[in-house]
Amino acid sequence: MTSLTIRLSTMDDMKARFVAAGNSALSGNATEATPSIEFSSYDDLHRILAPLRLNIVRSLVGQGPLAIREVARRVGRDVQAVHRDVTTLVNAGIIDRHESGVTFPYDNIHFEFDMQAGKAA
Repeated sequence: MTSLTIRLSTMDDMKARFVAAGNSALSGNATEATPSIEFSSYDDLHRILAPLRLNIVRSLVGQGPLAIREVARRVGRDVQAVHRDVTTLVNAGIIDRHESGVTFPYDNIHFEFDMQAGKAA
């Protein structure tokens, strides 16, 4: 099962993971990369992965490429609105666009972040 990990990270956290992966690769101990997308704030995460957009992602799981019209039909929304949301999801790296449609190339999304009083960390 392939999973896309979504996490909240500071720029320092992202740099540290990048350096650690590079050092691991240079030492011959490279492990398979975990597909992930990192957001610097909960507000950014929520803006990109708003509930209507997550519904689009859910409609794509395990379906292979689907035309935007078909995605709109499956989520019961206007084609133009779905097209805007699909564009946002493609630009964020959440879904992929192909000649034959859009796909979500993973089996699920794993959210990795902690919530603290008054903020996400």
